[in-house]
Amino acid sequence: MSRTIGELAGTSAEELISLLASGEVTSVDIVNDCIAYAAAIDHPSSARALNSIAQISPTALDEATASDARRREGKLLSENDGLPLFIKDNIEAVGLPGAAGSTALVGRPTRDAALVRAARAAGLVIVGSTNLSEWANLRSPKSTSGWSAFGGLVDNPWRHGRSAGGSSSGSGAAVGAGLTPWAVGTETDGSIICPASVSGVAGLKPTVGSISTDGVVPLSASQDSPGPIARRVSDVARLWSILSGKPVNPASPRLVIATNWLAGHEGTDEVVASVTEVLLAEHGAQPVVVADITEADGSDELTVLLCEMADDLSAYLAGRPGDGVTSLADVVAYEKAHADTELKWFGHEFFEQALELRGRANPDYAIARERNLRRMIDEVLEPALVHGDVLISAAYGPAWESDLVNGGHSNAFASVATMPAAIAGWPIATVPVGLVDGLPVGVSIVGRAGREDDVLAAAALIERIVNFTARPAL
Repeated sequence: MSRTIGELAGTSAEELISLLASGEVTSVDIVNDCIAYAAAIDHPSSARALNSIAQISPTALDEATASDARRREGKLLSENDGLPLFIKDNIEAVGLPGAAGSTALVGRPTRDAALVRAARAAGLVIVGSTNLSEWANLRSPKSTSGWSAFGGLVDNPWRHGRSAGGSSSGSGAAVGAGLTPWAVGTETDGSIICPASVSGVAGLKPTVGSISTDGVVPLSASQDSPGPIARRVSDVARLWSILSGKPVNPASPRLVIATNWLAGHEGTDEVVASVTEVLLAEHGAQPVVVADITEADGSDELTVLLCEMADDLSAYLAGRPGDGVTSLADVVAYEKAHADTELKWFGHEFFEQALELRGRANPDYAIARERNLRRMIDEVLEPALVHGDVLISAAYGPAWESDLVNGGHSNAFASVATMPAAIAGWPIATVPVGLVDGLPVGVSIVGRAGREDDVLAAAALIERIVNFTARPAL
């Protein structure tokens, strides 16, 4: 059967499982299509130059060939055996850079992160890694989301020149463009939800600790979490189960609508309101006014993140094999020495602040962390969920223009929900609900710690109500 380039790459994981089982396609067919489509639209020299892929794995086709051999011999590792997967390039995998967007890590040996080992154990083929905002976007208040010295600037698949969000920009853009049915991102605060939302796909930041961060370049032990991005919620759930080792169980969560958590963008809030009105009228959702989040909360979060980064990133770098930077101080020195590439568009002010704070030993750290948790859990999330299981609100507004000169962060029309969920370590998901001026927008869904089943069930319900099938014209 003749297929167009990108047809298999743009097919859902569930559909690919059926095609593999029927013998209509092989894993080699699928992986070749992913690689060919990436060459056609993603490479900087291509017509579209999406720039979402950091590197194709040199062993991807060998892994696909091995999967096809297991299928012929009846020795599949799981029903997912042979499916392609891209991972964010701050996640280590043998044969891929694991550079976190920094030239400081180029050439350092990589190991398989724990989540990569879990993916391989299920038979998934690691096709390549995706670009990201350098060091996962905690480097400068003037940074441009989606840019790194190693990978360049990721473009939005829906409109050239628009942001693909951060920091999992490449993962969101690759899935949105149909280069892969799913990908892995990481989030500290908004870094899965934002790129998934602006690329018109679904994403889940799971409960902190539910998917191992071993082998992932860290920022914050209390907030970092890898998670799946896919075009369908069912695929998000499937990949979460593979990476976490936990089954997806049926759930019927009680829905709560955060009526005052708006994107602040008129068109986005109108689209979201049309969805929440259906949830309120037909699915028993309850409206609630959630406690305001003040600027002081953001200051406390930044203190916590910078203190943890000073400790956690330095410990990671010291333990990574190979020669090179071994601490955050080394990174700062390296970037100053290579300012023409590393500091070409913006600085590393947050790195310098982190060094000044001196890690968790700073007494301000424990105070800020305790105040953060009390505020976000006891005063914001738990009161909002007295009569519910998940809290639904607007996610991000439409993708903004990327601006390397003046900075292009996601502060405008940002999701209010990501910070409380991030600080609490609770799961949060997004699912697309419509287009505004031809650009996708979504909703955010927050659930209690360990209750991914509730969050995924609510996301699936919204997906069925909206039936968002639009795709970017590439």
